[in-house]
This record gives sequence, C-alpha cells and structure tokens, in this order.
Amino acid sequence: MLDGPLIPRNRAIHPDPYDPGYKTSVPRSPNLPLLSLDSTPSEETGPTFGHSRLGALDNNLILNWTRGAAPAVGERILMHGRVLDEHGRPVPNTLVEIWQANAGGRYRHKKDGYLAPLDPNFGGAGRTLTDEYGRYQFLTIRPGAYPWPNRANDWRPMHIHISVFGHSFGQRLITQMYFEGDPLIPLCPIAATIKNRAQLDRLVAPLDMAASKPLDYLAYKFDIVLRGRRQSMFENKPEGM
Repeated sequence: MLDGPLIPRNRAIHPDPYDPGYKTSVPRSPNLPLLSLDSTPSEETGPTFGHSRLGALDNNLILNWTRGAAPAVGERILMHGRVLDEHGRPVPNTLVEIWQANAGGRYRHKKDGYLAPLDPNFGGAGRTLTDEYGRYQFLTIRPGAYPWPNRANDWRPMHIHISVFGHSFGQRLITQMYFEGDPLIPLCPIAATIKNRAQLDRLVAPLDMAASKPLDYLAYKFDIVLRGRRQSMFENKPEGM
C-alpha cells in the first residue's frame, strides 16, 4: 500500500459481475464498456482514519456492544491472521474492520427481516489495527447461516465480512471469510461467482487448534494477501492495494 497514484484494478482475476445464478448481479452488472480513469488527489490522500479513535473493546465483539456489561450469546471463536503483501511481508498499522450476523444468522440492521431473534448483547461489528508483524485478531461469535431471496431455497454460508483500509479511502478493500468444513459453501451462488475453486479456498479459514483456548473458544486463521499470486479475492478491489 503506497502513497501516490492508485493502480488500476485487474478485472481478469475477479469474478464476472454478471452471473445469472446470483440473481441481483443481473440488473447491477454494467451494460456498457468500462472506463479506467486516473485517480485524483482526494482519492490518493483522504479521507484517512484516526488511529487514536480505537477503543479497548473494539476487537471484542462479544463485549463491545454492551461495553463489557453482558456477553453475546453463541459459540465463541477467535478470528486471527496477518495482512501481507505479495512478497509475504507484513503490512503494519493497517485498519481491519469486520461485520457479521449473530449466532442465529441475523444482522443488526433494520432491513434484516429473518425470523432469527436479535441478540440484545451483540452489535456485530468490530475493528482493530495490525501490529508491526501485520497481525490482527478478533474475539467474536461464530455467525449463523441464513436464507436469502435468490432462488427457491438459497442460504448464505457462515461468513464474516472484512474491510482493509490503506492510506486513503481509495485503498479500501472488502472481502469475506468462510469457515472450513461448511457444506453450504459449494451451494452458495455468491461464492460460486468465483469459478476457480483454488481461489475460493483462499476465502476459507482453516481451524487453528494451536491458537484455540481450552474450555473457551476455537480459533480460525485467515491471512489477507493484498497482491500477487496468493492474493485474497476481494469484492470491490479498488485501485491502490
């Protein structure tokens, strides 16, 4: 992640925006040839994130909604990993944000009408900064799967949304983390927009028993690679990372 002009995205390595199996991609996909424009100073320099605004519980989704007063309900998990560049070097001091459904598969959002109840002690969002070795971690609840109105009976696998923020908003990348062993992954039309299974597997976090805590939580390891042959698949892939 460097200051200066942003690098145009390579669309050849990302899912086709038009995929009939993913119903809403049909009206949202572009109908005309795309234009590549040079970045502007405002995209290259701002807005930025004030790192001093992080709170002590921001990366603890089990407690941050109630500020420690009461824990969220569900299976406790540790999500951890590193943010790396294409050469395997750590990317330090980078803002990582996550958001997710609760243990029942429901988001704290006014438009989420799923029948699963809201957890009054779970907000579903957190943030943290990578350390000098590019490491990050979140203590959270394993999100539940949920149905969505795509085809007759489509369900989203358990997943956590992730945002990585560079030196400016033009360097923000968004992706998802799935969980090893989830049988819904190969059935999901959104996951199926990634046609190469090896690339999809980069979004699946393996169980990490070495980092799990006995009688407390299981751990899942998810490294985020910004560029190169091992790069993570991103939903928006803006220029610059």
